[in-house]
Amino acid sequence: MKIITNNKKAYHNFFVSDLLEAGIELRGGEIKSVCSGKVSLSDSYVEIKNGEAILKNCYIAPTENLSPAESLTKRSRRLLLHKAEILKLERKVKEKGFSIVPTKVYLNKGKAKVEIGLAKGKKLYDKRDVLKDRAIRRDIDRAIKNV
Repeated sequence: MKIITNNKKAYHNFFVSDLLEAGIELRGGEIKSVCSGKVSLSDSYVEIKNGEAILKNCYIAPTENLSPAESLTKRSRRLLLHKAEILKLERKVKEKGFSIVPTKVYLNKGKAKVEIGLAKGKKLYDKRDVLKDRAIRRDIDRAIKNV
């Protein structure tokens, strides 16, 4: 398994739980861009429409040999999930106010996969607490290393 990109912003802005692996439906030379690491998950999200999971706002850079008409970098891409998984995600999004965000893109046996998770938004004070805890842990590690 080769990790292509992580979505650090998702973990900063959301509490992420219930991670799932999904395939991505790619066209043409998009897999070449994914393999070379030209993918960005910032500001991307998953929407469930008509019983399908759709990845929105995910940037995949165009390859050199594509015409400009074919190279839609932020187009919607269908995620390949089982029907039961889609229904479970849809139910949680409607009932409890969760969002679905992609957390990482990776290659597994030559196929592009995306890890998605249910996410609940963090408040500003939650983000501050996490940053404060991280700074304290860093200071403790430095003190232990210098002793």
